[in-house]
Amino acid sequence: MFVDKAKIYVKGGDGGDGIVSFRREKYVPNGGPAGGDGGRGGDVIFRVDEGLRTLMDFRYQRHFKAQRGEKGRNKSQHGAGADDMIVRIPPGTVIIDEDTQEVLADLTRDGQQVVVARGGRGGRGNIRFATPNNPAPELAENGEEGQERYIILELKVMADVGLVGFPSVGKSTLLSVVSAAKPKIGAYHFTTITPNLGVVDVGEGRSFVMADLPGLIEGAHEGVGLGHEFLRHVERTRVIIHVVDMAGSEGRDPFEDWQKINDELKLYNVDLENRPQIVAANKMDMPEAAEHLEAFRVKVAEVRPDLEILPISSLTREGVQELLYRAADLLDSIPEAPAIEEVTEVNERKIYKLDKKEDESFVIKRENEAFIVESPAIERMMKRMQLNSHEAILKLARTMRHMGIDDELRKRGAEDGTIVRIGDFEFEFVEGSSYYY
Repeated sequence: MFVDKAKIYVKGGDGGDGIVSFRREKYVPNGGPAGGDGGRGGDVIFRVDEGLRTLMDFRYQRHFKAQRGEKGRNKSQHGAGADDMIVRIPPGTVIIDEDTQEVLADLTRDGQQVVVARGGRGGRGNIRFATPNNPAPELAENGEEGQERYIILELKVMADVGLVGFPSVGKSTLLSVVSAAKPKIGAYHFTTITPNLGVVDVGEGRSFVMADLPGLIEGAHEGVGLGHEFLRHVERTRVIIHVVDMAGSEGRDPFEDWQKINDELKLYNVDLENRPQIVAANKMDMPEAAEHLEAFRVKVAEVRPDLEILPISSLTREGVQELLYRAADLLDSIPEAPAIEEVTEVNERKIYKLDKKEDESFVIKRENEAFIVESPAIERMMKRMQLNSHEAILKLARTMRHMGIDDELRKRGAEDGTIVRIGDFEFEFVEGSSYYY
């Protein structure tokens, strides 16, 4: 089974917690704080492995979580950072954030990698909060949570030449003749429901990868039939070989078949209209094929006079070698598309952006006799701070006062003893800008 689309969940490792600890050794008076920082959580990294060809592995494992960092230790020892989680993917994989539909990466070369979920920072131990005014702080931070997201993986076949055409026109037979690939072949529609790849040895030291892509029907650009599952793979090919049943064995007109398939390609991606194309007039060993070919040439000349039409027969192998030579010549004349990051580095200036200033906005709502404070900055701070010490509470109170939350609560009518809620935490408002559980 060829799996070319998968939805998975990834999460970077959480950072380790910092600790509160003091140096207590004989003959060392006033040892001071000695709580170390927590280690950083591991990243989830996707790396291209050219030995993979499908997304089959993601059918069985859909959750990837990196390890969290170790907690800080006493004697000023920092916790160890966690190892990154490396996830192998095949070349040609597009990584998309499900929520935003942003393309995070389009990886095509062996060894390319991208971080899809960053690990959280480790929390600071109490050695980080020591000051001349407070040389022995009882204050530490929790580790930051790792980034998490759902992502969609889409695999586009990495082939030089793609065989397109209506079902049962002989694409699979042609691939089996020119390569060692063994695609399923049968006398019914949609024999091929997944792409087949084969390496074609043209001779003279030249070779290329050919893909027999699933049959296409009218309306595919809107998802009819195999629809987008097919068209996704055509985008990767550098040369299109359009296989046409010139014998009209199913009662269809060869020119109409050719026109409909080209319309579907253009409607899906306008760039495909200009992709180099060769028409392989197949089944020339069948009766009336020669007559149909002459009529086909006349009609195509009125629309695309530059289009190459090569008569072949996959069954007798007549004209097949000439088709391969022409495809190889076309590939030699087309430069390989540079990778996305190469274009950026060579043709554009790099742009460095400063980190955005933390949003200090807040909203205060009234609920019965209590006030509800909604502030992303304060909620993040409360997740990080270990609010089990008087010093942590005072630090939170100073931050809220600095942000202007105190003054706004007073304007709204807060008095001593008024309940204030932030997330899951509840405080009593005390005049003098202090908060207590």
